[in-house]
Amino acid sequence: MKITKCIIIEDEPLAQDIIETYLSEIKKIELIAKFNNALSAIEYLQNNKIDLIFLDIKMPKVNGIAFIKTLKNPPKIIITSAYRDYAIEGFDLNVVDYMLKPISFERFLLGINRFFELHNEQNSYPNEGTEQKYFYVNSNRKNIKINFDDILFIECMKDYLLIRLKNRKVITKMTISNIEKQLNKVEFIRIHRSFIVAKQKIDAFTSTTIEIGKHELPIGRNYKETVLSKLLV
Repeated sequence: MKITKCIIIEDEPLAQDIIETYLSEIKKIELIAKFNNALSAIEYLQNNKIDLIFLDIKMPKVNGIAFIKTLKNPPKIIITSAYRDYAIEGFDLNVVDYMLKPISFERFLLGINRFFELHNEQNSYPNEGTEQKYFYVNSNRKNIKINFDDILFIECMKDYLLIRLKNRKVITKMTISNIEKQLNKVEFIRIHRSFIVAKQKIDAFTSTTIEIGKHELPIGRNYKETVLSKLLV
């Protein structure tokens, strides 16, 4: 059984104790460290790999939202806060859950279950020869299921990604490098710093462009050799 490593970032000792007590009931999660401010946690995360953070919002020096924005490749995050005000911004930053204090054990378990559902989905492709056919992204405060077979292409728009599907599009706050790690390297091709395409959905191509349906996408100069070698096999 793989153990999930977590930390708590919370400036209220009582709130820390409550989360720690709840965690002691869950065998699959190990509490590694506790911090009463985000600055100390930033230093710790630079040298330690963590799977999950329980994070308060209103803390001295750096608040929880600002802290999340400093992390390039953040672990999964569950926000624990007494304030509703930051819920939308929190979900826009792809947090797993937003728990309002006081947190009951039943509510806590709902958040933990959501974490394990997302964690298992994102770490099971590929898994022991079994091909995972979908993954989840956060969009409009929902975890949206994305089927690999439905993807036409993915476009980077600064801090957001547009995932163009057969019949719709999904916008999520995520880096193109992170989503690239979840994609099968045979079925998907990075053609540009801002574009990833599904190989089977390509209708035509030249040395400088890819056509998928009505969309014409550029092939980046630094990607040209790799792209053409994959398409001309």
